[in-house]
Amino acid sequence: MPAPAQRPVSDVLSSPVTPSAKSRHRPDIEGLRAVSALLIAVYHIWFGTVSGGVDVFLLLTGFLATGSLVRTLERGDRIGFGAYWSKVARRLSPASAVVLGAILLGSYLFMPRSRWTEIITEVQASLLYYGNWNLAFGAVDYMAGNSTAGPAQHFWSLAIQGQFYLVWPLFITAAGLVAVWLGLRIRTVAIGAVALVAAGSFVYSVRITADEPVWAYFDSGARLWEPALGGLLALLVPYLNLPARLRGAAGWLGLAALATCGLVIGDTLDYPGYASLWPTAAAALIILAGSGGNGNGRFSANRMLSMQPLPWLGGRAFPLFLWHWPVLVFYLEVTDRVRPSFTGGLMVLAVSFVAAVATTWAVDGGITRVTTRYKAPIWSLAAGVLFVVPVLVATSLWSQEIDRNRDLRLELSSNPMHYPGAAVHLDQELATELPVLPVHPDTSTVAEDTIERTSDCNAVAEDEEMVLCEFGDPDADFTIALVGSSHVRHWFDAMRTITERQGWNMVMMTRNACQFSPEEQYRAGEEYPNCTTWNQQVMAELDSRDIDAVFGLGSLTDSDEDGEEHVPDGFVQRWYQLDGMGIDMIAVRDTPRFGYDVPECVDQEGAAECVADQYDSMAGTAPFHELAEVPDNTSFIDLTGYLCQDGTCQGVIGNQLVYYDEHHLSYAFSESMAAALEPHLLEASGQENRAENGTLGSSAAEEISRHS
Repeated sequence: MPAPAQRPVSDVLSSPVTPSAKSRHRPDIEGLRAVSALLIAVYHIWFGTVSGGVDVFLLLTGFLATGSLVRTLERGDRIGFGAYWSKVARRLSPASAVVLGAILLGSYLFMPRSRWTEIITEVQASLLYYGNWNLAFGAVDYMAGNSTAGPAQHFWSLAIQGQFYLVWPLFITAAGLVAVWLGLRIRTVAIGAVALVAAGSFVYSVRITADEPVWAYFDSGARLWEPALGGLLALLVPYLNLPARLRGAAGWLGLAALATCGLVIGDTLDYPGYASLWPTAAAALIILAGSGGNGNGRFSANRMLSMQPLPWLGGRAFPLFLWHWPVLVFYLEVTDRVRPSFTGGLMVLAVSFVAAVATTWAVDGGITRVTTRYKAPIWSLAAGVLFVVPVLVATSLWSQEIDRNRDLRLELSSNPMHYPGAAVHLDQELATELPVLPVHPDTSTVAEDTIERTSDCNAVAEDEEMVLCEFGDPDADFTIALVGSSHVRHWFDAMRTITERQGWNMVMMTRNACQFSPEEQYRAGEEYPNCTTWNQQVMAELDSRDIDAVFGLGSLTDSDEDGEEHVPDGFVQRWYQLDGMGIDMIAVRDTPRFGYDVPECVDQEGAAECVADQYDSMAGTAPFHELAEVPDNTSFIDLTGYLCQDGTCQGVIGNQLVYYDEHHLSYAFSESMAAALEPHLLEASGQENRAENGTLGSSAAEEISRHS
């Protein structure tokens, strides 16, 4: 076909606004939407695995958007950014806001308090189209990695779509400008530009998936190649006129591959990476097979996808996708099930379908339809804002109420006789007279509050460099280093309390899921090289400083294959190395593990029911007492008696929440443990004769008051 006459750059930028471009209607693509949405729901509900349907949605996003944008430029019109983005907002935001509003209500009614803050954050991130990054950063935070999937988690893919819609018109416009400058066809330059983006993103996706699959799953850069591939397909379809028989075979092959994607990939392959080629290639085959128009055979897959009710359902695939996940999450929460029964799954699917139809009728057929009568982009934008703002206001008001409740409990906890925490074990009379009060910290904020206290002083798994913080008097006569994994990190509040009271200096060097040991370590079954580097950096830092003692773990609970508490050989090796450096080692016994989220249990069952058998994760006696040889510099502390009584470990002690998840101490309970830890620490460090006022002879009430 002859090349269209090229226009000056100024014309490309100043032509009248054309928000969309018409193309041949493809009912088979609507049918493909329907099949993808159904596959997503079915695999989520009954199998709990990926289906490939989201990948198809991303590919179709790029296919439709790129085709429309490039055709607009080819007609000699300008891409109206305001009109385009307003139209996208009108199409996506109202239905999304309705579902997110329902998620807030359902979470208040059905979800435990311990999940509220997390859900509010997810809803806010979803409304503003950065939900994928919120999940990505949360997923790589080991200390925050124990929460289950939230009812708004599936909005991550919508966030990627929103980000794509934001940058893609700019990208295609830039390609158009380059075409004008070079005197080339716009489509030719667009094909080359989109192909480069697709190739670069795919290479990045493969690499990051191999290194950090959880991060890659939510990473926009690792997913960009999928809509870019759809865009490339849209630009090439006019030149790919396959023979009728080949189209028929391609359509059925693509449909069969898409339907079986979840069975083939399941949870065995890292995703996205190479594995995501399966659903995207399947969708590409279906699209190519349908590019022949009326040439498709009567029994072709594309003809089947074009038959009702699939195109009708395709028009409701978006709200069906939005509804199925929160309905499933709430169903599982109410029924206390891990996976629905067949009948329960059908009920989830039916409720999701009814909600999707109602949402389409009320939103697209009602309120937002009014705005289509007005041509100005502001009306389309208003349709989106009309729904989004009330939900944002609701999240803000709910967050304020949670903060008020947290402050109230903090005020109540200022009375150490009512909230003694671990110090309750110092006085049996106090334990028997303890009033029944709301637990502190608040279950809805305990995880966030605990993690944030040391977030700037702790290395996460992805950090290559060590993070170091100092507390107390830098010129003190005694310096102690807090070194190790998150199970050392959760002693921070106790150690800081003691450090400040004794006038010591404390150096903190901790790293998630990384033990203070010369042994090669693993994380999620993979080698953990950053941990090895961190250990080397820590040893160099200890050698360069005037450190008197190191406080770290003396055992590990529930960490090897048979789940028994033990002392790794690397621990003992490290203690000997410290002995050679003239540094004392104070090794504390590890804490028990519950096997379930303690704050969630407190919300649902009450404090009295949230207990665990001590010997499910701990040995009968501290395993370091059975070591044949221990260097002279090493002392051991066992505070299990403050966590467990008669073989039973409590989730709430002295009206304080002991853990903020399954096995990490809350900041408040850690601080209360200072009263129990201090005398042992003074004795182990040889500092007991220099302690202010003494501690061993103090009454329980004095200890509680001093450390609270």
